[in-house]
Amino acid sequence: MVTFVWPWVLLSLLAVPLCLFMYFRLQRKRSMAEERLGAMGGIWEGTVVMAGKRRHIPPVILLIAVAFLAVASARPHLSLPLPRLEGTMMLALDVSSSMAADDVKPSRLEVAKLAAKTLVEQRPAGALVGVVAFGQGGLVVQLPTDDVEALNATIDRLNPDHGTSLARGILTALNLISPPPETGSEQSSAEKESASPDSFASGIIVLLTDGENTEPIDPIEAAQVAIEQGVRVHTVGIGTQDGTTVEVEGFNLFTQLNGPILQEIALQTEGTYFSLSDIEGISAIYDDLKKEFTVEPREIEVTSIVGAFSALLLLAGGALSLFWFGRTP
Repeated sequence: MVTFVWPWVLLSLLAVPLCLFMYFRLQRKRSMAEERLGAMGGIWEGTVVMAGKRRHIPPVILLIAVAFLAVASARPHLSLPLPRLEGTMMLALDVSSSMAADDVKPSRLEVAKLAAKTLVEQRPAGALVGVVAFGQGGLVVQLPTDDVEALNATIDRLNPDHGTSLARGILTALNLISPPPETGSEQSSAEKESASPDSFASGIIVLLTDGENTEPIDPIEAAQVAIEQGVRVHTVGIGTQDGTTVEVEGFNLFTQLNGPILQEIALQTEGTYFSLSDIEGISAIYDDLKKEFTVEPREIEVTSIVGAFSALLLLAGGALSLFWFGRTP
Protein backbone atom coordinates (compact mmCIF):
# COMPACT_ATOMS: atom_id res chain seq x y z
CA MET A 1 0.00 0.00 0.00
CA VAL A 2 1.28 3.44 -0.98
CA THR A 3 0.73 6.49 1.23
CA PHE A 4 1.85 10.10 0.79
CA VAL A 5 3.14 12.68 3.26
CA TRP A 6 1.85 15.54 1.09
CA PRO A 7 -1.06 14.03 -0.86
CA TRP A 8 -2.31 17.46 -1.97
CA VAL A 9 0.74 17.72 -4.26
CA LEU A 10 -0.85 14.95 -6.39
CA LEU A 11 -3.33 17.56 -7.67
CA SER A 12 -0.53 18.68 -9.99
CA LEU A 13 -1.08 15.43 -11.92
CA LEU A 14 -4.23 17.02 -13.36
CA ALA A 15 -1.92 19.07 -15.56
CA VAL A 16 -0.65 15.92 -17.30
CA PRO A 17 -3.80 15.10 -19.35
CA LEU A 18 -4.19 18.81 -20.07
CA CYS A 19 -0.66 18.99 -21.45
CA LEU A 20 -1.28 15.84 -23.47
CA PHE A 21 -4.43 17.34 -24.96
CA MET A 22 -2.62 20.58 -25.84
CA TYR A 23 0.27 18.65 -27.37
CA PHE A 24 -1.90 16.60 -29.73
CA ARG A 25 -3.89 19.71 -30.61
CA LEU A 26 -0.69 21.46 -31.63
CA GLN A 27 0.39 18.40 -33.59
CA ARG A 28 -2.91 18.42 -35.44
CA LYS A 29 -2.44 22.09 -36.41
CA ARG A 30 1.12 21.30 -37.46
CA SER A 31 -0.06 18.43 -39.67
CA MET A 32 -2.62 20.68 -41.34
CA ALA A 33 0.06 23.28 -42.00
CA GLU A 34 2.41 20.65 -43.45
CA GLU A 35 -0.32 19.45 -45.78
CA ARG A 36 -0.81 23.00 -47.09
CA LEU A 37 2.95 23.51 -47.54
CA GLY A 38 3.31 20.12 -49.16
CA ALA A 39 0.71 20.97 -51.75
CA MET A 40 2.77 24.07 -52.56
CA GLY A 41 5.96 22.01 -52.88
CA GLY A 42 7.54 23.52 -49.79
CA ILE A 43 8.38 20.24 -47.93
CA TRP A 44 9.74 16.81 -48.82
CA GLU A 45 7.09 14.21 -48.05
CA GLY A 46 9.67 11.55 -47.15
CA THR A 47 10.99 13.66 -44.29
CA VAL A 48 7.49 14.18 -42.88
CA VAL A 49 6.75 10.45 -42.99
CA MET A 50 10.03 9.43 -41.30
CA ALA A 51 9.71 12.06 -38.57
CA GLY A 52 6.08 11.26 -37.97
CA LYS A 53 6.82 7.70 -36.83
CA ARG A 54 8.87 8.76 -33.84
CA ARG A 55 8.45 12.46 -33.20
CA HIS A 56 5.86 11.76 -30.50
CA ILE A 57 8.13 9.45 -28.46
CA PRO A 58 10.40 12.04 -26.72
CA PRO A 59 7.54 14.36 -25.66
CA VAL A 60 5.52 11.43 -24.27
CA ILE A 61 8.57 10.21 -22.31
CA LEU A 62 9.11 13.70 -20.92
CA LEU A 63 5.45 13.96 -19.93
CA ILE A 64 5.65 10.62 -18.08
CA ALA A 65 8.80 11.88 -16.33
CA VAL A 66 6.93 14.99 -15.19
CA ALA A 67 4.13 12.77 -13.80
CA PHE A 68 6.64 10.70 -11.79
CA LEU A 69 8.27 13.91 -10.58
CA ALA A 70 4.91 15.09 -9.26
CA VAL A 71 4.41 11.77 -7.47
CA ALA A 72 7.91 12.02 -5.95
CA SER A 73 7.13 15.56 -4.72
CA ALA A 74 4.24 14.11 -2.67
CA ARG A 75 6.79 11.98 -0.73
CA PRO A 76 5.40 8.46 -1.27
CA HIS A 77 5.78 5.77 1.38
CA LEU A 78 5.50 2.10 0.44
CA SER A 79 4.43 -0.55 2.95
CA LEU A 80 6.57 -3.65 2.38
CA PRO A 81 6.44 -7.01 4.17
CA LEU A 82 9.98 -7.48 5.49
CA PRO A 83 11.33 -10.54 7.32
CA ARG A 84 13.18 -10.14 10.61
CA LEU A 85 14.83 -12.45 13.08
CA GLU A 86 12.87 -12.85 16.27
CA GLY A 87 14.04 -14.49 19.49
CA THR A 88 13.82 -13.69 23.19
CA MET A 89 16.12 -14.79 25.99
CA MET A 90 15.17 -14.17 29.61
CA LEU A 91 18.06 -14.12 32.10
CA ALA A 92 16.77 -15.17 35.53
CA LEU A 93 19.38 -14.30 38.15
CA ASP A 94 19.24 -15.62 41.71
CA VAL A 95 19.62 -12.71 44.15
CA SER A 96 19.01 -14.69 47.35
CA SER A 97 21.27 -14.36 50.39
CA SER A 98 23.20 -17.53 49.51
CA MET A 99 24.45 -15.85 46.31
CA ALA A 100 26.68 -13.66 48.49
CA ALA A 101 28.79 -16.75 49.29
CA ASP A 102 32.40 -16.54 48.17
CA ASP A 103 33.20 -20.20 47.47
CA VAL A 104 33.66 -18.88 43.93
CA LYS A 105 35.50 -15.58 43.67
CA PRO A 106 34.62 -12.83 44.14
CA SER A 107 31.13 -14.17 44.94
CA ARG A 108 28.45 -16.36 43.40
CA LEU A 109 26.37 -13.34 42.37
CA GLU A 110 29.33 -11.57 40.75
CA VAL A 111 30.12 -14.72 38.76
CA ALA A 112 26.46 -14.96 37.74
CA LYS A 113 26.58 -11.32 36.60
CA LEU A 114 29.70 -12.01 34.54
CA ALA A 115 28.02 -15.00 32.87
CA ALA A 116 24.89 -12.92 32.18
CA LYS A 117 26.94 -10.13 30.58
CA THR A 118 28.73 -12.71 28.43
CA LEU A 119 25.37 -13.89 27.12
CA VAL A 120 24.27 -10.31 26.45
CA GLU A 121 27.45 -9.50 24.52
CA GLN A 122 27.35 -12.68 22.43
CA ARG A 123 23.63 -12.76 21.68
CA PRO A 124 22.66 -13.43 18.05
CA ALA A 125 21.61 -10.48 15.91
CA GLY A 126 17.89 -9.96 16.28
CA ALA A 127 17.63 -11.60 19.71
CA LEU A 128 16.11 -9.62 22.57
CA VAL A 129 17.24 -10.09 26.16
CA GLY A 130 15.27 -9.47 29.35
CA VAL A 131 16.32 -9.76 33.00
CA VAL A 132 14.44 -11.26 35.95
CA ALA A 133 15.72 -11.13 39.54
CA PHE A 134 14.36 -13.73 41.92
CA GLY A 135 14.69 -14.41 45.63
CA GLN A 136 11.56 -15.14 47.65
CA GLY A 137 9.63 -13.83 44.63
CA GLY A 138 10.29 -12.95 41.02
CA LEU A 139 10.66 -9.42 39.64
CA VAL A 140 11.10 -8.25 36.06
CA VAL A 141 13.93 -5.71 36.24
CA GLN A 142 14.46 -5.29 32.49
CA LEU A 143 11.94 -5.89 29.72
CA PRO A 144 13.33 -7.65 26.60
CA THR A 145 15.54 -5.26 24.65
CA ASP A 146 18.61 -5.17 22.42
CA ASP A 147 20.15 -2.24 24.34
CA VAL A 148 23.41 -3.72 25.66
CA GLU A 149 24.20 -0.75 27.92
CA ALA A 150 20.78 -0.88 29.58
CA LEU A 151 21.07 -4.63 30.14
CA ASN A 152 24.56 -4.43 31.65
CA ALA A 153 23.51 -1.54 33.90
CA THR A 154 20.51 -3.55 35.11
CA ILE A 155 22.68 -6.60 35.86
CA ASP A 156 25.21 -4.47 37.76
CA ARG A 157 22.50 -3.12 40.07
CA LEU A 158 21.48 -6.55 41.42
CA ASN A 159 22.29 -7.35 45.05
CA PRO A 160 21.63 -10.47 47.21
CA ASP A 161 18.58 -10.44 49.49
CA HIS A 162 16.59 -13.05 51.50
CA GLY A 163 15.37 -16.52 50.39
CA THR A 164 15.16 -18.40 47.11
CA SER A 165 12.25 -19.55 44.97
CA LEU A 166 13.48 -21.15 41.76
CA ALA A 167 9.89 -21.61 40.63
CA ARG A 168 9.18 -17.88 40.92
CA GLY A 169 12.20 -17.11 38.76
CA ILE A 170 11.08 -19.53 36.07
CA LEU A 171 7.44 -18.45 36.06
CA THR A 172 8.20 -14.72 36.05
CA ALA A 173 10.50 -15.11 33.05
CA LEU A 174 8.04 -17.43 31.35
CA ASN A 175 5.24 -14.85 31.54
CA LEU A 176 7.22 -12.47 29.31
CA ILE A 177 8.06 -15.09 26.69
CA SER A 178 4.76 -16.95 26.68
CA PRO A 179 2.05 -14.99 28.55
CA PRO A 180 -0.72 -17.09 30.16
CA PRO A 181 -4.20 -17.12 28.56
CA GLU A 182 -6.66 -14.45 29.67
CA THR A 183 -8.73 -15.10 32.80
CA GLY A 184 -11.80 -17.16 32.02
CA SER A 185 -10.45 -18.49 28.72
CA GLU A 186 -9.57 -22.12 28.13
CA GLN A 187 -6.93 -23.49 25.82
CA SER A 188 -8.20 -25.53 22.92
CA SER A 189 -6.71 -28.90 22.08
CA ALA A 190 -5.01 -27.33 19.06
CA GLU A 191 -3.38 -24.69 21.28
CA LYS A 192 -2.19 -27.35 23.71
CA GLU A 193 -0.67 -29.31 20.84
CA SER A 194 1.12 -26.18 19.57
CA ALA A 195 2.74 -25.83 23.02
CA SER A 196 4.09 -29.37 22.99
CA PRO A 197 7.85 -30.07 23.35
CA ASP A 198 8.01 -30.66 19.58
CA SER A 199 7.04 -27.03 18.93
CA PHE A 200 9.30 -24.69 20.92
CA ALA A 201 8.61 -20.99 21.18
CA SER A 202 11.16 -18.47 19.89
CA GLY A 203 12.48 -17.89 23.38
CA ILE A 204 14.50 -19.48 26.17
CA ILE A 205 15.08 -18.96 29.89
CA VAL A 206 18.56 -19.04 31.39
CA LEU A 207 18.50 -19.68 35.15
CA LEU A 208 21.70 -18.52 36.88
CA THR A 209 21.62 -19.78 40.47
CA ASP A 210 23.23 -21.96 43.14
CA GLY A 211 20.14 -24.18 43.05
CA GLU A 212 19.14 -23.76 46.67
CA ASN A 213 15.37 -23.53 47.08
CA THR A 214 13.77 -22.34 50.33
CA GLU A 215 10.21 -21.65 49.18
CA PRO A 216 7.32 -24.18 49.00
CA ILE A 217 6.61 -24.01 45.24
CA ASP A 218 8.23 -27.02 43.58
CA PRO A 219 10.62 -25.84 40.83
CA ILE A 220 9.94 -29.06 38.89
CA GLU A 221 6.28 -28.04 38.63
CA ALA A 222 7.38 -24.68 37.21
CA ALA A 223 9.59 -26.56 34.73
CA GLN A 224 6.54 -28.55 33.62
CA VAL A 225 4.66 -25.31 32.95
CA ALA A 226 7.58 -24.13 30.82
CA ILE A 227 7.71 -27.30 28.74
CA GLU A 228 3.92 -27.22 28.26
CA GLN A 229 4.31 -23.75 26.77
CA GLY A 230 7.25 -24.80 24.61
CA VAL A 231 10.00 -22.85 26.41
CA ARG A 232 13.37 -24.43 27.21
CA VAL A 233 15.06 -23.64 30.51
CA HIS A 234 18.85 -23.72 30.56
CA THR A 235 20.40 -23.79 34.02
CA VAL A 236 23.78 -22.44 35.10
CA GLY A 237 25.03 -23.73 38.45
CA ILE A 238 27.02 -21.12 40.41
CA GLY A 239 28.92 -22.41 43.46
CA THR A 240 30.81 -25.51 44.61
CA GLN A 241 29.77 -28.90 45.96
CA ASP A 242 31.94 -28.35 49.04
CA GLY A 243 30.04 -25.19 49.85
CA THR A 244 30.78 -22.52 52.44
CA THR A 245 29.11 -20.46 55.13
CA VAL A 246 27.48 -17.08 54.61
CA GLU A 247 26.26 -14.61 57.21
CA VAL A 248 22.55 -13.81 56.99
CA GLU A 249 21.07 -11.39 59.52
CA GLY A 250 23.68 -12.31 62.11
CA PHE A 251 23.51 -16.08 61.53
CA ASN A 252 26.12 -18.21 59.76
CA LEU A 253 24.37 -20.52 57.30
CA PHE A 254 25.95 -23.33 55.32
CA THR A 255 25.27 -23.22 51.58
CA GLN A 256 26.39 -25.35 48.65
CA LEU A 257 25.62 -25.84 44.97
CA ASN A 258 22.51 -27.96 44.40
CA GLY A 259 23.44 -29.33 40.99
CA PRO A 260 20.90 -32.21 40.83
CA ILE A 261 17.86 -29.93 40.95
CA LEU A 262 19.27 -27.72 38.21
CA GLN A 263 20.07 -30.76 36.08
CA GLU A 264 16.51 -32.02 36.57
CA ILE A 265 15.01 -28.66 35.53
CA ALA A 266 17.15 -28.64 32.38
CA LEU A 267 16.27 -32.28 31.66
CA GLN A 268 12.53 -31.72 32.09
CA THR A 269 12.52 -28.75 29.70
CA GLU A 270 15.02 -30.25 27.22
CA GLY A 271 17.49 -27.52 28.11
CA THR A 272 21.16 -27.79 29.08
CA TYR A 273 22.86 -27.68 32.46
CA PHE A 274 26.11 -25.74 32.74
CA SER A 275 28.36 -25.93 35.77
CA LEU A 276 31.05 -23.48 36.84
CA SER A 277 33.72 -25.66 35.23
CA ASP A 278 32.34 -25.11 31.72
CA ILE A 279 31.19 -21.51 32.22
CA GLU A 280 33.40 -20.41 29.30
CA GLY A 281 31.23 -22.45 26.95
CA ILE A 282 28.00 -20.88 28.16
CA SER A 283 27.34 -19.12 24.85
CA ALA A 284 26.59 -22.57 23.38
CA ILE A 285 23.05 -22.22 24.74
CA TYR A 286 22.33 -20.01 21.74
CA ASP A 287 22.36 -23.16 19.65
CA ASP A 288 18.98 -23.94 21.19
CA LEU A 289 17.51 -20.47 20.76
CA LYS A 290 15.10 -20.90 17.89
CA LYS A 291 15.28 -17.85 15.65
CA GLU A 292 12.21 -17.46 13.50
CA PHE A 293 11.68 -15.28 10.47
CA THR A 294 8.54 -13.26 10.97
CA VAL A 295 7.09 -11.03 8.28
CA GLU A 296 5.86 -7.63 9.35
CA PRO A 297 4.86 -4.60 7.27
CA ARG A 298 7.24 -1.67 7.37
CA GLU A 299 6.82 1.70 5.70
CA ILE A 300 9.72 2.92 3.56
CA GLU A 301 9.89 6.34 1.89
CA VAL A 302 10.53 5.83 -1.82
CA THR A 303 10.76 9.52 -2.82
CA SER A 304 14.37 9.19 -3.95
CA ILE A 305 13.62 6.09 -6.04
CA VAL A 306 10.67 7.70 -7.84
CA GLY A 307 12.61 10.95 -8.27
CA ALA A 308 15.61 9.11 -9.72
CA PHE A 309 13.35 7.25 -12.16
CA SER A 310 11.78 10.52 -13.33
CA ALA A 311 15.25 12.02 -13.84
CA LEU A 312 16.26 9.04 -16.00
CA LEU A 313 13.13 9.49 -18.11
CA LEU A 314 13.90 13.19 -18.56
CA LEU A 315 17.43 12.35 -19.72
CA ALA A 316 16.17 9.61 -22.03
CA GLY A 317 13.54 11.87 -23.62
CA GLY A 318 16.02 14.69 -24.14
CA ALA A 319 18.70 12.36 -25.54
CA LEU A 320 16.32 10.77 -28.06
CA SER A 321 15.12 14.17 -29.25
CA LEU A 322 18.69 15.39 -29.75
CA PHE A 323 19.75 12.17 -31.46
CA TRP A 324 16.79 12.02 -33.85
CA PHE A 325 16.02 15.67 -34.50
CA GLY A 326 19.06 17.63 -33.29
CA ARG A 327 16.98 19.59 -30.77
CA THR A 328 15.06 19.15 -27.53
CA PRO A 329 11.25 19.01 -27.63
